[in-house]
Amino acid sequence: MKTLRLYGPGDIRLLDEPEPSPASGEALLQIASVGVCGSDLTWFVSSGIGSARLERPLILGHEFSAVALTGQFAGKRVAVDPAIPCNRCRHCIEGNPNFCEATRFAGHAPDDGALRERMAWPEELLHPLPDELSFEDGVMLEPLGVALHAMDLGKIRVGDKVGVFGCGPIGLLMVQLALASGAERVLATDPLEHRRNLAGTFGAQPSSARNGEEVAPLIRSDYKGGLDVAFEIAGEDDAVEAAIRSLRPGGKLILGGIPRDDRTSFCASEARRKGLTIKLVRRMKHTYPRAIALTMAGTVRLQPLVTHVFPLEKADEAFATAVSRSGLKVCLRPTT
Repeated sequence: MKTLRLYGPGDIRLLDEPEPSPASGEALLQIASVGVCGSDLTWFVSSGIGSARLERPLILGHEFSAVALTGQFAGKRVAVDPAIPCNRCRHCIEGNPNFCEATRFAGHAPDDGALRERMAWPEELLHPLPDELSFEDGVMLEPLGVALHAMDLGKIRVGDKVGVFGCGPIGLLMVQLALASGAERVLATDPLEHRRNLAGTFGAQPSSARNGEEVAPLIRSDYKGGLDVAFEIAGEDDAVEAAIRSLRPGGKLILGGIPRDDRTSFCASEARRKGLTIKLVRRMKHTYPRAIALTMAGTVRLQPLVTHVFPLEKADEAFATAVSRSGLKVCLRPTT
């Protein structure tokens, strides 16, 4: 079967490898579509993310949909939860599997991901796709799950003023969820015009402001008193500073971006004087059923976020497109 492995920075190779054999409780999947996430790009560019490093050639890909070839869902189209928690530790038992320290995660070393024609995965992590949803919609349920988890942390109230700092796919999903949760207004910032424009079509007030100094006049004129909740989804210190400058005293800052150098810094005095509550997003938990329901109801639109689809043989072009940030979600189709 065709497999795509990362050997080093920018070195991704198409190989022919044996087909996997499912273990007990696993299904054999024919992979239909795989999204390229920002964390995949960090692996691609830096051969690691955070403390995890590339110790052997790795198959990337944790946003994916498939057709189950065996098991209880045989013949069905499925979206796939990429995290396999232990289900035994304190965190799992308390309902927080996203904190499980023994989690295996597709495409995060040492566990291979979905950029291949077939893979084996636990049946309990498969979610049947309604006929109305495409394979690319199935891919987008994973980032939507992350956005839902961030929203849960933010606890938006009806009438809140909300900011989304960074309008990649997850940020654009945050815009839609914030408005659906009753936010009075949503400020959406990004340096890229096509991302700001799409945020505007979803109902946000778009801005090109990159940092605290640039966003301050807008907050004073249009959001008197400041934002109630700010979501930082860029992984950039400028976005963190802009979010802090924008928040009212007592506001909430939710950090969802992943910085390339594994460091986040900001002016502590302003955050302290405002008494901000700061929370960080760790993946997601139990979100797939909600994500499917919201998509089916039309509350969240996924299709505008998928801008490029490539066959596995054009992986170099796909990753170059994703790195350039000329579109939004880039997907690869291992099988046609």
